[in-house]
Amino acid sequence: PGLAVAGHRMSTPWQGRVDPPGPADTRRWHQVVMQDTARAAPGIALLGLASDEGVRRNGGRVGAAQGPLMLRRALANLPVLHALPLYDAGDVSCIDEELEQAQQIYAERARQLLDAGHLVVGLGGGHEIGFASYAGLRAHLGDAPQRVGIFNFDAHFDLREQPTASSGTPFLQAIEDARAQGHAVRYHCIGVSRSSNTPGLFAVAERADARHLCDDALSAWNWREQADTVRAWCDEVDAIYLTLCLDVLPQAVAPGVSAPNPRGIGLDVLEALLDLVYASGKVRILDVAELCPPLDRDNATARVAARLIHRAVGQR
Repeated sequence: PGLAVAGHRMSTPWQGRVDPPGPADTRRWHQVVMQDTARAAPGIALLGLASDEGVRRNGGRVGAAQGPLMLRRALANLPVLHALPLYDAGDVSCIDEELEQAQQIYAERARQLLDAGHLVVGLGGGHEIGFASYAGLRAHLGDAPQRVGIFNFDAHFDLREQPTASSGTPFLQAIEDARAQGHAVRYHCIGVSRSSNTPGLFAVAERADARHLCDDALSAWNWREQADTVRAWCDEVDAIYLTLCLDVLPQAVAPGVSAPNPRGIGLDVLEALLDLVYASGKVRILDVAELCPPLDRDNATARVAARLIHRAVGQR
């Protein structure tokens, strides 16, 4: 009750320009995206979690449930640069406050897609997608002794100690789940804002053995000093779950989020750091979280998010 896996709304978000054929590829995403099927060849699978229940529980500004639809619309008109097939696997929707069940359904769907050989690209939704994506990857790996690295580009640790799940708890949930199951997981938070996390949250991060880089260490003039650190973190794990909270970007670049960032990481630096993680060849699942369309001026944040997804899958 209160949960739904939405159909493939192909006629609604997947629309855009159609260029005449030429000597080079003129296709755009809306022209090549396909409905996911059980027998589909391995490719790139888009899977949405249409939820802002976690944001509501965390005291944030709601509206992120509209994020997956707007991300598809922003992606629709982008040029095809990837070689793999592209699928729309629909949305898992959370209604009636049934967040935990929505996360379970999303995790199971992500596992199925991973088992089928797809790169899963999650479309949020609030950052409650974080625990669902991790759970899907962990279920896919089963009992294999693989070290999972969570790489979260985010202004916030999202390690809150709360009695129920929210957009502020996903990575503490993942760490605690891994410890309970005897799995190896390492959490890295890149872009942490000292003005957005209390000393108590830094203490939780220390107890959880979480690694982090603060945003003021990732400016255009000093980020290269941290590049070797990020590469080394990638080398230490076998499989990577990469998650991007859009509030890691400055408010001027990403205004359409629940908690706008007065500083953040510049888009040029963020892209370079993401490229380092993609270059590891270990990213199995990735997602983009916290797009809040009602707060997004001229769809600016959706466009930036689409660019980052486009850049990621263009390397596949």
